[in-house]
Amino acid sequence: MAGPKTPPYYSPTYKKNGANYPSSPHSIRINVYTLAIAFTVLCSIAYLIGRGSISTSPVSNVTTSVPCIPLKITSSTTGVSKNSSSGTQVDEEGEGAVSDDVKVYPSCDFKYSEYTPCEDPQRSLKFKRDRLIYRERHCPDKTQLLKCRVPAPYGYKKPFKWPKSRDLAWYANVPHKELTVEKAVQNWIRKEGDKFRFPGGGTMFPNGADAYVDDIDKLINLKDGSIRTAIDTGCGVASWGAYLLSRDILAMSFAPRDTHEAQVQFALERGVPALIGVLASKRLPYPSRAFDMAHCSRCLIPWDLYDGAYLMEVDRVLRPGGYWILSGPPIRWRKYFKGWERTRDDLNGEQTRIEEVAKKLCWKKFVEKDDIAIWQKPYNHFQCKEQKKKLMCPVQDYDKAWYTELETCITPLPEVSSDEDVAGGQLEKWPKRLNAIPPRISSGTVKGVTAGSFENDSQLWQKRVSYYKSVDDKLNQPGRYRNLLDMNANLGGFAASWVDDPVWVMNIVPAEAEVNTLGVIYERGLIGTYQSWCEAMSTYPRTYDLLHADSIFTMYKERCDMEDILLEMDRILRPEGSIIIREDVDILVEVKRIVDGLNWESLIVDHEDGPMEREKLLFAVKTYWTAPANTTTSPRI
Repeated sequence: MAGPKTPPYYSPTYKKNGANYPSSPHSIRINVYTLAIAFTVLCSIAYLIGRGSISTSPVSNVTTSVPCIPLKITSSTTGVSKNSSSGTQVDEEGEGAVSDDVKVYPSCDFKYSEYTPCEDPQRSLKFKRDRLIYRERHCPDKTQLLKCRVPAPYGYKKPFKWPKSRDLAWYANVPHKELTVEKAVQNWIRKEGDKFRFPGGGTMFPNGADAYVDDIDKLINLKDGSIRTAIDTGCGVASWGAYLLSRDILAMSFAPRDTHEAQVQFALERGVPALIGVLASKRLPYPSRAFDMAHCSRCLIPWDLYDGAYLMEVDRVLRPGGYWILSGPPIRWRKYFKGWERTRDDLNGEQTRIEEVAKKLCWKKFVEKDDIAIWQKPYNHFQCKEQKKKLMCPVQDYDKAWYTELETCITPLPEVSSDEDVAGGQLEKWPKRLNAIPPRISSGTVKGVTAGSFENDSQLWQKRVSYYKSVDDKLNQPGRYRNLLDMNANLGGFAASWVDDPVWVMNIVPAEAEVNTLGVIYERGLIGTYQSWCEAMSTYPRTYDLLHADSIFTMYKERCDMEDILLEMDRILRPEGSIIIREDVDILVEVKRIVDGLNWESLIVDHEDGPMEREKLLFAVKTYWTAPANTTTSPRI
């Protein structure tokens, strides 16, 4: 599983011609000897000829931009230390050693193999069960943070490539059989030898998710590009989102942790976007007017309770003219009430209350056919005079959604001059939407961003991603990566540059960012979420293939510890997954020391504009290692 040894599969700079990275013109192998020589030579040249372009070789990239004083930098390591406070062993091909002056991070006990710090079931028991508050994010304080590396299960294998991964996953990667029994009749998932198979079944789509999506397509057009982003509440193993991908529709799927064992983990293992999450007392971590379509298939959310607060939250994140799709209770209750073990009056009352909330929201009932009901949000609030008087939320930042309390009121749409206008601006159809000027920018509502700076940013990221691929040929290999995470997405330029590759990108706008740009990202037809990197992400370990971190450590320098952010990156990255970090060289040297202690294979390389730029790039790969063979009990933390 560690891959071929020549060149190593996990080398961060593997080249097609078989050459290792040191032969690349972009690379630096940092060690004390080369730095000492480089500093001596370059300082002498600088003294003689003054400031100027000293060398055309990127090999000198660190030394040309820092003072002529010795730097204590340890060399990168191949493999993983076998030292562990828990006694956990590692894959023999991952053995290695680190310098004595580098802090080594041991492996955690195997019981933490599926640890999700902010959704810890033990911690959640301290919180209210009312409205599922106990299933919301409740993160450990600084004194409770783990300072160890979360192990992969023994026998962990590289996931199947997309699109094969949509239907297959290795049992060793997610060793849970519960859903194969609990949902056997509904055909969610089957175990076949050492693999899981996902037939595409679901509670309300017995003919499979593909046929179910076709049924929706007969009611609303899913093919013309007007629907690009969707949200699936209570997603199960995300089969709905998986089968939307072939229609060029990106669904953000979410479900609480362990409502059904590892459902979100299965979704991400399949290569489908998903997060751990729940509709409870806080806003969903998305901006207003983000999604073209929202969906609930027997998601068990009480839409009619709490004065309609949950439907009002769907309304907040739904784009003007967007659709809400509901299948399962109470829809078509006359046929199913006996099977649902509920009375006719109970189900009829629930549907009546849902219809009443929808009317308050100015939604219109678009269609109800067989098991599916669809409502449509208005394109503006021009005609919602009564709601404006009584139910509209007070003036506030409607995009704010990081630990923001839910309110029982209607999020007002931007003002329009006639009932034919689209509030907030008309979006282009996909794929034109990706590069068209987003309405939030053209209207001037994003501080400091203009149409010109948006276009320049798009061109910049095309250049940068092209450079990444020239440095590391693995990035050019179709199917090598599937789940990508941009930890500081800004306008989504990094994600947009990958649009022709078989990947998807989770775009993060940090809660601490000076400008909230997540609404722009959604207007481009991309997906993402808010996140503070002083806390853990709401995802399982080993769920991303590639992490991209642009100036993250600069942003959080005075806010939280660098090692905690890097340990979280290690937790959510797959074995043999890749990392690209952009930072000032001084910060990157600090990052490099911690990375060595995590036993990532890493190299620092020049900026795309050459060695004279202080900003450098660190390319790294998380080495393959697992828990020992005798850990056979499924973890429960």
